[in-house]
Amino acid sequence: MHTIFSTRRRALQGLSMLGAALAVPVLAQSPLTTPLEVWKDASCGCCQDWIVHMQANGFQVTAHDSGNNAVRARLGLDRRYASCHTALVGGYVVEGHVPAREVRRLLREKPQALGLAVPGMPIGSPGMDGPAYGGRQDAYDVLLVRRGGDSRVYQSYKGA
Repeated sequence: MHTIFSTRRRALQGLSMLGAALAVPVLAQSPLTTPLEVWKDASCGCCQDWIVHMQANGFQVTAHDSGNNAVRARLGLDRRYASCHTALVGGYVVEGHVPAREVRRLLREKPQALGLAVPGMPIGSPGMDGPAYGGRQDAYDVLLVRRGGDSRVYQSYKGA
């Protein structure tokens, strides 16, 4: 009788391990892994830091070291929103040091818009927050840019 219980226990353990093994591919293809394409200059360190931030937050990044001015123009984003890198994700333009949290929100809410922008390079934003900045955090806004070119504040970040 002891043998029947141990055989049954092993069978149940085997089934639970099989279930876990089958779940791995599902997790690997979950919406948490979102493709993102970014254009930047090859020598831009803060762009690379932003890419690391996006990867740490579940984005699968393809980077092009060809600069971003031409692609920004091609995607229809006005220069007044310019920063050092331009990305494309889920059909939206993402310009500059936009936090991954706001990109996730954009993809979840799906507003009628061209995309998001953080003009310039505010210190304390993702990619502009490394040790070289000594913990400094300036206030900045993430803008929702509409297809007509106007914008509104999508999220404000307070400085420290």
